[in-house]
Amino acid sequence: MPEVGESKGGGLRAWFSGASLYELMSKSSDYREPTAKPAIAPDPARPPRPAALQAARSALCGEQELTLIADTFQILASPTRLQIVRALSRRELCVGDLAGVVEASPSAVSHHLRQLRQMRLVRHRREGKLTYYTLDDEHVAGLFDLALDHVREELR
Repeated sequence: MPEVGESKGGGLRAWFSGASLYELMSKSSDYREPTAKPAIAPDPARPPRPAALQAARSALCGEQELTLIADTFQILASPTRLQIVRALSRRELCVGDLAGVVEASPSAVSHHLRQLRQMRLVRHRREGKLTYYTLDDEHVAGLFDLALDHVREELR
């Protein structure tokens, strides 16, 4: 696999495959590394509570996990991709069917599906000339359903 930013005949796909969005951005010439956060002076009126701090720190995720979670949410930040996820949560569909459901061109749907596959959110199987897509597992549908429940509570 080529390094991030390298292309060995695979074009953008080879350049992107396997690299997190953070890695791609950090290799970009116009990307600036975030500046360090200024130290926050402790509030003398509220002394630190070591037990609470330790409990909160032990619940934090690792950097790799956080990067993958952020990448997943970034891929799902497209209304069209969310409609594709919703449609695939109900049944397996081919590109043509998905294009009709989400009212987008088959080319656009294929592009979205490729991105969703790269993040392992959908999987595919071939049957003759057709390729059928489905969600990779129930967690993907669960993410959508939780977000939908949250939004619907806000809209009430």
